[in-house]
Amino acid sequence: MNLAQILDHLKSLPKIRRNMTDWRVIPAREASYAEFPLPLNPRLKGALREMGIEELYTHQAEAVELLFQGKNVAVVTPTASGKTLCYNLPVLNCLFDDRNSRAIYIFPTKALSQDQVSELQDLISILGEEIRTFTYDGDTPPSARRAIRTAGQIVVTNPDMLHKAILPHHTKWLKLFENLRYVVIDEMHNYRGVFGSHLANIIRRLKRICKFYGSTPQFVLSSATIANPQELAQRIIEQEVELVDNNGAPTGKKHFLLYNPPMVNKALGIRRSSLAEARNFASLLLENGVQTIVFARSRLRVEVLLTYLKEAMTRAKKSPHLVRGYRGGYLPLQRREIEKGLRQGEVLGVVSTNALELGIDIGQLDACVIAGYPGSVSSTWQQAGRAGRRTNVSLAILVATSSPLDQYLINHPGYFFGQSPEAGIVDPNNLVILTSHLKCAAFEIPFEDGENYGLDNTSDILSYLEQNRVLHHAGNKWHWMSDSYPAEEISLRTASPGNFVILDAKDRSRVIGECDYFSAPMLIHQGAIYLHESLAYQIRELDWEGRKAYAEEAKVDYYTDANLKTNIQVLDVFKKQDKGGIGLFQGEVNVTTLVTMYKKIKLHTHENVGWGKVSLPEQSMHTTSFWLEFGKSALEELKLSPENFSTGLKGLSNLLGKIVPLFIISDPRDIRSVPMVRSPFSQLPTVYIYDNYPGGVGFSEKIYNIAGQLLQACLELVQSCPCKEGCPSCVGPPLEVGDMAKENTLALIKEAIGKL
Repeated sequence: MNLAQILDHLKSLPKIRRNMTDWRVIPAREASYAEFPLPLNPRLKGALREMGIEELYTHQAEAVELLFQGKNVAVVTPTASGKTLCYNLPVLNCLFDDRNSRAIYIFPTKALSQDQVSELQDLISILGEEIRTFTYDGDTPPSARRAIRTAGQIVVTNPDMLHKAILPHHTKWLKLFENLRYVVIDEMHNYRGVFGSHLANIIRRLKRICKFYGSTPQFVLSSATIANPQELAQRIIEQEVELVDNNGAPTGKKHFLLYNPPMVNKALGIRRSSLAEARNFASLLLENGVQTIVFARSRLRVEVLLTYLKEAMTRAKKSPHLVRGYRGGYLPLQRREIEKGLRQGEVLGVVSTNALELGIDIGQLDACVIAGYPGSVSSTWQQAGRAGRRTNVSLAILVATSSPLDQYLINHPGYFFGQSPEAGIVDPNNLVILTSHLKCAAFEIPFEDGENYGLDNTSDILSYLEQNRVLHHAGNKWHWMSDSYPAEEISLRTASPGNFVILDAKDRSRVIGECDYFSAPMLIHQGAIYLHESLAYQIRELDWEGRKAYAEEAKVDYYTDANLKTNIQVLDVFKKQDKGGIGLFQGEVNVTTLVTMYKKIKLHTHENVGWGKVSLPEQSMHTTSFWLEFGKSALEELKLSPENFSTGLKGLSNLLGKIVPLFIISDPRDIRSVPMVRSPFSQLPTVYIYDNYPGGVGFSEKIYNIAGQLLQACLELVQSCPCKEGCPSCVGPPLEVGDMAKENTLALIKEAIGKL
């Protein structure tokens, strides 16, 4: 069957149709063209015509015109709409006029950098000019770095390398900073929360160095659709930006299906596994030769799904090697091989985390299956956009999990299709982040008296750093005096001090993969089953100090899932309200986490078939938190037994942890919710919701301000859920939360709402 026949087949199946909450057909749209802008060099026009481009799309022409006028530009159009030409043409045009001019391209990942350089090199080769374009990242050999610093006209990098290797060594990049004309920031929507706040500070440092060398570059930002692109762009570069969002690229017809797995136990509210349903859809597509991408929300889910699909291909008498996995932890050469296989059609299907959500060229896919709501409307559309990159028909299927967030979205299709994608939120003035980058800036160039860096009270921070023997004030300048290298101490995406390398226990020189610091206790503890490209490895030894794990290939029919114990200590209270026994707080906390044990989960049936202990050091993090406290008067009014109160508190914590991302526009992984029957801070029952980043990024303050609205949403979700005693779609399953969980949680919510 081809894709059209598969769609007809799905429509004909009652068991499929009755679980579809929406089948939306997004019509095709024809291209809208404009002539080449007049200042464009004739040789560039000729090269474009040689590539089969006789005219530009309207958004490309508008962006190029604005850049020729000296404006900063943010281009916001869907996936595969040709955004790269919007900045490649002005940059190349500038290099034709002045061979000394320079440009920096910033991509969020190394993989995307290398992919985009390949596309740019194709255009340069047609031009027949020697335009020196180089990728400068962690994989660049030391022997090539000196040549890039002196001769590179277009330097393609990522925020991490700009932060650690280019800005601190600006004296070695003299020609770049003296002649910098353009700075390109691709995938702008990716810079939200902590990552975006760090990038905004890196751009502050970049502009400060450019000013020192006498250059004033223009900025070009590109993005998939988000709610506030102009505002986000201006927050990142702190300059005026012109918005270009009139997409002129053609799009094919897309079928977008919202699918809720069927109930297998209505009383308990248990639905069929989203992984099993996603497997069924993907198997149908792959067995019929439809090139498909499957997205899963975690590395573990990717490997479980990949195992299922390889088994399905074997049963269909097709090569299991036609389906590959793709996620963080795969080595760079392996990822390049998979990307190339997809482009050339040698790989029929890929199972990926959001690592392939960005604009890496993986060819013309026809279908996308999303196993679980990705956490934001914009991410969902970005993932769905990986299929249908031509003008023909494509398919996207969102398969819901049983989580309250997924159930809300899947049962409110009008909210999903009518909701504009979320806003990108950054806080470059977060004191922890700003101070870290201020130290980097002082290392790069001494601060002068009266110079501001983001905040008016820069001098206060500089004085504080002098008291801590980091800076020294002499004359009218603040000089770096510490022995440390400040950029090395800052991780832009996490607080991780360094990754763990996973090595073959039998051949200790062979690297299997890698794992970030904070995920290591959960994924590569001794006894863990580490899944990689559907192969199972058992971790035999974890060298915590040496950041190494040693694994052996194992033939097992289960995977492991670790349990995390969390303790929270309140350090400071910033805001508080007492509402007749219901306390609302926001402040600074210290979060300590410890993995204590792991469960063995059988493949396919997902049964718990065993467990094991884990002995690893605790991990601590200072962050900000919101917490909801039940005082003595509220406890007296509720009249619940300690056991019933405990189940209600767990249910409320589960609900808030899942519902909050809908209201504060965060990824579900950005926050954590923890119930405590007896909080060390007050000795009272408390639910904590903390920012899952050191120092916090403002989420807890937003939660504090809308606490009543959040509780009302929790009430509506629980009351509308058809289960009797609690289920994964509302407060959690009774076996995990406790008996009468739904009833007890409702009592707590109503008590809190009644007092707020």
